[in-house]
Amino acid sequence: MSFSQEVKHEIKDRLSKKNTGFTIPQNTNNIYQAFGSATALACAFLRSGTVSDPGRSYHLEIACDDEEEASLVSALMSEQGFKVRSALRKEKNTVYLKDRESIADFLGFIGAVKAMMKMENSLILKDMRNSVNRKVNFETANIERTVGAALKDIEDIRYIEAHGGLKQLPSGLREMAEIRVENPDAPLKSLGDAMEPPLGKSGVNHRLRKIREFADRLRERKE
Repeated sequence: MSFSQEVKHEIKDRLSKKNTGFTIPQNTNNIYQAFGSATALACAFLRSGTVSDPGRSYHLEIACDDEEEASLVSALMSEQGFKVRSALRKEKNTVYLKDRESIADFLGFIGAVKAMMKMENSLILKDMRNSVNRKVNFETANIERTVGAALKDIEDIRYIEAHGGLKQLPSGLREMAEIRVENPDAPLKSLGDAMEPPLGKSGVNHRLRKIREFADRLRERKE
């Protein structure tokens, strides 16, 4: 059963319990006059409404028989604060919602409470997955940047070693270079803790930058 069918089944079941022998009325205006906005919109959706599976996309629409009915449906939805849009599709005046929160609220308004809860649960799960993915992507990018920086540091230190040795470096930079080579995977904090006296992350960054600059100057001279 599609999500649209689930919604219609729930609405029909609710209306049938209220009205024995319920059949779907054809005139939205008459229903509105007799029973109000919620029932009128529920019946309009039963006749010609569809809603996409919330796990895939967000779209709810009601295809109206004519422009007059479309205007009424649009007005009734707007009165309730829904961000309604309209368009002519396949010679049908279609009123639709694209905003996921509006769709969930609309389902609740027309009595499809179970469908609304299912959609909200789906939205929560989707948001959680997106949040986890963003976090994983962020951490992966950080790891890649950290690994890339470490490889560049070691490459520069090896270059200095090969072209005159680390004795060319001031003592503080030489100690930093030796610790970096011995601990290629260590974060900056651990590198700083291994120094004597210990350095903060900014101090480690400063010394590594100085080593990179020294290696670059060596390359320029060799070239």
